[in-house]
Amino acid sequence: MAAQELVVDESKIKKAVQSGIPLTITTYTLPHEIEMYITQVLASFLKIVGQVQLESYVVYCVQELAVNAKKANTKRVYFIERGLDLNNPEDYKVGMNSFKEDTLSNIGHYLKLQKEKGLYIKLIFQIKKNIINLEIRNNSAVTKTELIRIHDKLARSRQYDNLEEALSQVLDDSEGAGLGLVILVLMLKKIGLDEDCFDIIATDTETIARIVIPLDKTSVENLAILANAIVENVHSLPQFPENILIVQKLINDPKSEMTDIARQISMDPSFTADLLKIVNSAQYMLTKKVDSISEAVKMVGIRGIKNLLFSYGAEKVLGSDTTDKKNLWEHSYRTAFYAFNLIKNFRKDPNLLDDVFVGGILHDMGKIVFANVHPDLLGKIRQFSADKGLPLSLFEDLSAGMNHAEIGALIAEKWNFPENLVAAIRFHHDPESAPEELRDLVDTVYLANMFCEYEAGNVSFDQFNDPSLKNFGITSRKQIDTLLTRFSSGFKRESAV
Repeated sequence: MAAQELVVDESKIKKAVQSGIPLTITTYTLPHEIEMYITQVLASFLKIVGQVQLESYVVYCVQELAVNAKKANTKRVYFIERGLDLNNPEDYKVGMNSFKEDTLSNIGHYLKLQKEKGLYIKLIFQIKKNIINLEIRNNSAVTKTELIRIHDKLARSRQYDNLEEALSQVLDDSEGAGLGLVILVLMLKKIGLDEDCFDIIATDTETIARIVIPLDKTSVENLAILANAIVENVHSLPQFPENILIVQKLINDPKSEMTDIARQISMDPSFTADLLKIVNSAQYMLTKKVDSISEAVKMVGIRGIKNLLFSYGAEKVLGSDTTDKKNLWEHSYRTAFYAFNLIKNFRKDPNLLDDVFVGGILHDMGKIVFANVHPDLLGKIRQFSADKGLPLSLFEDLSAGMNHAEIGALIAEKWNFPENLVAAIRFHHDPESAPEELRDLVDTVYLANMFCEYEAGNVSFDQFNDPSLKNFGITSRKQIDTLLTRFSSGFKRESAV
């Protein structure tokens, strides 16, 4: 989300909440209109996650931290201009003696310097795993001395029970941050958050202030009840077609020959046509067209056939007979194509090529279940919600995509999908939570999905997960634009075949 637009788009905020995508606002000077915009976005975000009662407290805390980040950036350029070293105790003392007076009397000059040096204040709002994460980042790395001062202030702040007690004991220093942090901690206490819910973290390149707010117990319990009810009722979805189950048994039987598998596949004309189409696609980069199903099976291999069974079977079970479902499947196949090409360009691991392709196809399975796939199932869940007295908005949130990754993963487990595909579905919006040994797979599916969302204008470069980008050596928007130009034209060619 670009802060420069200064127009709060509630539909984008809702989509981000439902998909677990972070909302980001980046500014270099934090002018008043951006502060107002931040307040409006945060208010809308809290309303959508059902936490409107926190608005006044959380808005104060976020604004206070954003202003502190701005001051930290101003301090950097001020010290640089004066030729002082922030890490030198003597220089620090000299600089801070005149910092406030000098910068306040000529703030426009220092804000201009901040922007020229690319010193930003970045705000990130995200909900994942029933926890609201609020981060205020600035790319002025805090010094050890400053971090000790900050943590000392936080430790003292946590001793106060009310503002009067704090005011009687706190003497604000030249940095002007002491009382602000005290009030912030008291605000968080007032909404029932303990000291573990707020921290300031220093990295080599950034200072990160983080507030973590668990959703209230009732909301979490209601979401869990409804999600479990959906999964429990998935038995009303038909099982995989019998011919696919037979091929799965043959694959899992060590006595089976490739010819047995090919013969069974050839008994289903639709499956045969799909297999030949995939083998002859750019995915396998063959020098000549393959028309024989036995040759195709050899080309794809056991792992490839297994993966094809899961994707082909899921589409047959879940259907693609409505516009909504067709759009979801098209997004899924585009994600699969982009994931495949990311590995082809950056990893060249043949096993990973197969896995990310099918992971891309299946990543949104939880959404597809809700796309009017089985009206009986949706009717049951709607009635279940009414019987339990759960808010209709909760059902609407789930049907619009909230928790769809977890629901899709639970369904995949019920259908005995392998661990790697379950992980691709479960963590495709939260790659950092994936098991370490599956991070390459999950990062790839995550990035491919985000490429699709970025291409559609639903997310901005700032909303990408940095560790996932770094895993592929992607550091700029320009790299993504270049890759997307190639991937998109490749997908169009594939779709036209």
